[in-house]
Amino acid sequence: MALCEDTLFCNFPKCRAKLSGFAWVTACSHAFCDQHGSGEFSRSPAICPACSSALSGKLDIVRTELSPSEEYKAMVLAGLRPETVLDICARALAFWTYQVHQERLFQEYSLSRTESQLKQMEKILSQQTQSRELELNGMRGEISSLKRVTDEYKRKYSEVSERLMERNRQYQKLQGLYDSLRLRNMVVGVEKESGGGMMRPYSRDAPPGLDRPMTPRPSPQPYGGMRGEGDRLFCLEPDGPKTFFQFSSPDRSRSIVPKK
Repeated sequence: MALCEDTLFCNFPKCRAKLSGFAWVTACSHAFCDQHGSGEFSRSPAICPACSSALSGKLDIVRTELSPSEEYKAMVLAGLRPETVLDICARALAFWTYQVHQERLFQEYSLSRTESQLKQMEKILSQQTQSRELELNGMRGEISSLKRVTDEYKRKYSEVSERLMERNRQYQKLQGLYDSLRLRNMVVGVEKESGGGMMRPYSRDAPPGLDRPMTPRPSPQPYGGMRGEGDRLFCLEPDGPKTFFQFSSPDRSRSIVPKK
């Protein structure tokens, strides 16, 4: 408070600075700092910035020193009658009391305005908190839905992975069967080309042990002794199965020895 701090404040609405050094005091019991007092009271007629009162008297505005020297204190009231001194002191105290009262009213007004602003801010804060709670609940719902979608995708991914592994196993199995059939076709083809008892030509892709002489084996007959689609399936000729007219004729140059 101003009374406890033992100082006055400038009554200019936008200043509110502590008074020190020189100050301007008015007959309407207002005080202003030296800067604003010099600027406001240099015009004519002078108007009080605090209460808009006209200050036309010679002593309605006084520029005074707030911390006078000891010589000034000793001589300012010297020679005056005691009742005059007491009257001057009473008016000075009344001026100070009025300033303290005005400062208290100003502080109460500032407090009430601050409280109203605080209530308004609390209301706005509560509204923003509610809206943020709604947004947070919405985001939680979205997160839960996204988690469900993620779990569904994980389940589908696991199913697809299992199917892919099963297809890979089937592919490996079929690849093994294909390699064994290709190797078998190569072996039978080499047997036919070598005439049965000759050495097989060494092949880099052939497994070890295939360069040994092989004895011709009769091709397997289908069930029932009938030649049909089974022969075509296991036919190892490069040009496909031959018909009757495609087989080579026997060599007529060879002599046929008659039986005795």
